[in-house]
Amino acid sequence: MTTTERPATEGEQLRSRIAAELERTRARTALLTDAVDDDDLVRQHSTLMSPLVWDLAHVGNQEELWLVRDVGGREPVRRDIDDLYDAFKQPRRDRPALPLLPPAEARAYVRTVRDKVYDLLDGIRFTDRKLVEDGFAFGMIVQHEQQHDETMLATHQLRSGGPVLDAPPPPEPRARVGGEVLVPAGPFTMGTSTDPWALDNERPAHTVDLPAYAIDAAPVTNGQYRAFIADGGYDEPRWWSGAGWRHRVEAGLSAPMHWRRDGDGWAYRRFGRWSPVRDDEPVVHVCFHEAEAYAAWAGKRLPTEAEWEKAARWDPATGRSRRYPWGDADPVGTHANLGQRHLWPAPVGAYPEGASPLGVHQLIGDVWEWTSSTFRGHPGFVAFPYREYSEVFFGDDYRVLRGGSFGTDRSACRGTFRNWDYPIRRQIFSGFRCARDARPGEAA
Repeated sequence: MTTTERPATEGEQLRSRIAAELERTRARTALLTDAVDDDDLVRQHSTLMSPLVWDLAHVGNQEELWLVRDVGGREPVRRDIDDLYDAFKQPRRDRPALPLLPPAEARAYVRTVRDKVYDLLDGIRFTDRKLVEDGFAFGMIVQHEQQHDETMLATHQLRSGGPVLDAPPPPEPRARVGGEVLVPAGPFTMGTSTDPWALDNERPAHTVDLPAYAIDAAPVTNGQYRAFIADGGYDEPRWWSGAGWRHRVEAGLSAPMHWRRDGDGWAYRRFGRWSPVRDDEPVVHVCFHEAEAYAAWAGKRLPTEAEWEKAARWDPATGRSRRYPWGDADPVGTHANLGQRHLWPAPVGAYPEGASPLGVHQLIGDVWEWTSSTFRGHPGFVAFPYREYSEVFFGDDYRVLRGGSFGTDRSACRGTFRNWDYPIRRQIFSGFRCARDARPGEAA
């Protein structure tokens, strides 16, 4: 065998994978920021969101802090901007008033940082310290940028004016999906201790024993949610929690965000285009309180986070927990609606190859799914590599969402991945499915 034909070492394979993921992720960032002019980049389209140009420089700054300075031990590129792009020091509503890097300078900055990262990647040994083991620090940065890409996609949904993003529609249904799936009582493994790029709040793996329950085979659809609206669901306090009803009244909620009346029906604004609401698509842009109220109206409840994960990962044939509903392999286009390939949720039944062994569909992609659980660390949680990623958010203020959306990248979505947000938030690509306790005799 010649030198040029020798197999790549594990380290070389990992370097190639990291470089490919960094490049793929940056291409998405460029798509989202190059789609608008400089005025749109610096404008704040909603007080809930940052100007797009802040997100652009922020992902570069995080990459500089962790990869250039910490992992690489290199001199700072722009230490003077660290405070400007510190998400904890600068609330979103205040960011437009900061002396932010203008678009051309922000683009030049992230290019400079990336060039230094590519340079140092060649010399990294992935066994030197925990931060770089299995390429974790690079995976963390890829996921961080992809999370901000999804945030920027949500900003695009909030911007006024004509459409600037385009994508083909998601696939049509290939299977009839409806009703509930019974999940039998018993233990399962929640979380992970082995996924190399899993973040601290996904760790460690631990056993959770659940009673039997039923969970919807698919997310709640627009058609089902329209029935709730038509039945006066937004006008009946009995379906809402106390906090939920107060928010419904104060915010004047009467339908999902981006909906408007269209004759006898409804229309939905998607990235600058109005179209009729399609009944078989998962409902999106609803807050936790709306999801909880619908579930009560339907005689059900929201699943706990553990119930969602068992339905998504547990294989009754082997008793083990899979990485994804379909198995351990990374998602491909036939598994799930991920990665901004499409600009809205796929109709129910579009991804039968992505179903779990129990027959629960579209758990990954399409819409983030609200659960009833507040955000806590798993038993044995250890903050790594910094408290501000997860631990500072633990408590009763946030509800957990699972599964990812059509705007979530595959690198930032797996069966253990956890998202969280305030229960009033609905500018995110959020939907839900319902669950209920098993009835007597049902679990036999």
